[in-house]
Amino acid sequence: MMREPAWRKSGSTPDYRFSLANERTFLAWVRTSLALIAGALAIDQLAPGIAPTPIRIGLCVVLAVIGAGLAALSYRRWGQMEAAMRNNRELPFSGVMLIMTIGVAAAALIFAVLILVAR
Repeated sequence: MMREPAWRKSGSTPDYRFSLANERTFLAWVRTSLALIAGALAIDQLAPGIAPTPIRIGLCVVLAVIGAGLAALSYRRWGQMEAAMRNNRELPFSGVMLIMTIGVAAAALIFAVLILVAR
């Protein structure tokens, strides 16, 4: 049986609409992480000729690691937001979105170059 997080015992219960919005954001992060992992798998399995094997594998691993990291961090972020709302504090800043954006943008640019070169 799962133990209730300590932050749930502090402060007061926020308006359920804010909690549900926070949960939808959490689920969006999980969907994004699944998309990154599925994309990495698809590139590896469906486009083996897009780049030399070490480069293709490296890019796929980067995408999969970003996806796995995002999935792991999404629960933590959800909890931080809930705790802040319960205690009437400012919502915390996260640099995760910037790191993920840079990683995905870099991978997209590299794949674009590889697609153009492969033609």
